[in-house]
Amino acid sequence: MANVLYYAWLAVQAVLALYVLQPLILLLIFGHKRAFRAVGGERKEVAPVEDKPRSFGIVVTAHKNLELIPPLVDSALKQTYPHFVVYVVADACEKTDIGIAHPQVKVLVPATHLNAKIRSIDFAIQQFETEHDVIVILDADNLLHPSYLEVLNGHFAKGHRAVQTNMLAKNTDSAYACLDAAGNYFYNFIDRRMRMELGCSANIWGLGIAMELSLYKSIIYRNFLGGFDKKIQADIVKQIPLLAYAEDAKVYDEKIDSGEAMERQRTRWINAYFKYFAYGWDVFSTGLRRMSPNLIYFGINLLRPPLFMQIGAALLMVVVNFWIDPVFSIVWLAILAQFPITFFAIVAVMSRDKRIIASLVWLPAVFLRQVKAMFQIRKANKSFLQTSNSKRIYIEDVLRQ
Repeated sequence: MANVLYYAWLAVQAVLALYVLQPLILLLIFGHKRAFRAVGGERKEVAPVEDKPRSFGIVVTAHKNLELIPPLVDSALKQTYPHFVVYVVADACEKTDIGIAHPQVKVLVPATHLNAKIRSIDFAIQQFETEHDVIVILDADNLLHPSYLEVLNGHFAKGHRAVQTNMLAKNTDSAYACLDAAGNYFYNFIDRRMRMELGCSANIWGLGIAMELSLYKSIIYRNFLGGFDKKIQADIVKQIPLLAYAEDAKVYDEKIDSGEAMERQRTRWINAYFKYFAYGWDVFSTGLRRMSPNLIYFGINLLRPPLFMQIGAALLMVVVNFWIDPVFSIVWLAILAQFPITFFAIVAVMSRDKRIIASLVWLPAVFLRQVKAMFQIRKANKSFLQTSNSKRIYIEDVLRQ
């Protein structure tokens, strides 16, 4: 019995070590691939399968106010690609006039309050003026790069059925906004860019996801409070060969600018991790049944605990192993020591913004905020804990920065 418990303990440590070391492993693979290309190797480009213009239905979900909608609609109307319609769902909004009259912009006002992003999207689909080929899902605080849809159309021409686009910071005017942006760069690297490098499906965000309309309609929701992105990716990754990532299709998102906003955001995310934990097991077990490395790897990462929990568990391993096996304590100290260096290196690879890199000295504050958020997750079961956004910035302002 003692041997069984010991080997189980070793297995738990091995899984945790792989999670904590995964960013370093991916960074080393990235460095190897870049060195290979530098000496003459070339990335294989996928030829278009069906090079045709697609009709995009852009769904923007707004709740209670439309203050940030005009800059987003303005960025949509400045697209270099013409085949789209923007559907703004004005849910529970007192004022519904956005001050922009254009045939490609529709403001939809539900008769009753929907109070859920999923319901707002379904409402918009019911109002589509045509059967669009692709649905693009955005939040009210987003902005689109002028080439966004043109680049997206190119990715769908390669045969992809679902594409996550590149979420970048709309604002970096505070330390917390920079830290939020740094987190985006980190996860874009390990969960998207490197997944594509390895030929695996990428994780999605809750915004900037584009997919065939028929594929979205195949998703059946049973819970409408949170977990939007987790439900989508767990369902569609089992239906398509590859959930793609388009790093060159850029969408800008407002970053949080205070510790309190970060706590609310992280509370919501941590609650969603536990609430939808079963999705990870479903994808993982499906991968095992189908003998699919892509689904197995995807499922393993859906099961991955939030970063602060990984680091906290690793610290616990240092302490516990001091009494069980001091050698393992030293190993865990080495694993912990590499992590901040790896995090810094990944952010430096993904961004040249000195403000974002300099903000990394405040990472311990983020860790403490997330620990505090952990003890507030019950609030997320009672309320969506929406993060307020207020940066009314136009796409020209972002591109000039």
